[in-house]
Amino acid sequence: MSAHMNPAALSLRLDEAQRLNPAFAPLIGPTPKPDLSLADWLDTLDASDLDRLKFSRVELQAHLLALILEAQGFRNPVTRIKSLRILGGRDKTGAPENLDLELRPGAIVSVVGPTGSGKSRLLHDIECLAQGDTPSGRRILIDDEVPEPARRWAASGKLVAQLSQNMNFVVDLTVADFVEMHAECRAVDNPEQAAAEVIACANRLAGEQFSPAASLTQLSGGQSRALMIADVALLSTSPIVLIDEIENAGINRRQALDLLVASDKIVLMSTHDPILALHAQKRIVIAAGAVSEVIETTPAERAHLVTLEHYDRLMSELREKLRHGARLETLPLPFET
Repeated sequence: MSAHMNPAALSLRLDEAQRLNPAFAPLIGPTPKPDLSLADWLDTLDASDLDRLKFSRVELQAHLLALILEAQGFRNPVTRIKSLRILGGRDKTGAPENLDLELRPGAIVSVVGPTGSGKSRLLHDIECLAQGDTPSGRRILIDDEVPEPARRWAASGKLVAQLSQNMNFVVDLTVADFVEMHAECRAVDNPEQAAAEVIACANRLAGEQFSPAASLTQLSGGQSRALMIADVALLSTSPIVLIDEIENAGINRRQALDLLVASDKIVLMSTHDPILALHAQKRIVIAAGAVSEVIETTPAERAHLVTLEHYDRLMSELREKLRHGARLETLPLPFET
């Protein structure tokens, strides 16, 4: 074993390592000897094993230690932030972007604009805490200060959690095992209970419920999205949440939004859905790669939202009936022409 490695760290048992950090699971894989230490497991690997894992022995030793250190970082909650500030860069033609927007915890902001206008680019700039080093040239400040490089590129304890349009798991664990591992990484007092709460919450959001014993790889896109929204709201310490087109997830989007707002995070969501756009306190309008306007949602728009939600509920009811094999011989009164 390499002299620069920490022997105590590699004396961790395989089952303990997988509970400590979920990233160990795909690396170690199924093992008949969960009580084997990491050091002993490493000694059992031959050249073909290392080739399959795409590591040299020294590199794998370093990677194991990094995963342990990363898990220790999970246990240190992110300091709550006071503000997120977005400073303008340039549009697709290079013209200056006139933007200086400050958001505080509890804010919910929609990002709207045509397909290809640059909504995802804005979310990416926030995710990486851009400092004029992305194509847009934008800068992101945290509490009115430039974030330290360690905060920008941290593998754990990240300031920003992002939920993308397509979420598929590759780790072959049950839903319960996966969420319990995350809860243990966060040093939650009762990981099993926390996992049960996350899964119950996810099932309230999902169109089709799933069992805690279900394999992650068998979840649909909507179920995966519902699980990660519940996980972010109830377990994640990231104070900023970015969501890319939640309306495409096949979940109860209003409940998902309410759940994230209740967690007192700063939430930005790119959307084409008028109901989600009007639920936000502000909407950022994107055109030609830049923010063209920031609009405060007015009382009149909120009044219209009630009507839009009424029709949306009717559409949801029709959708559910058709999903379950009903025939649509006549339209409900509000839809008659």
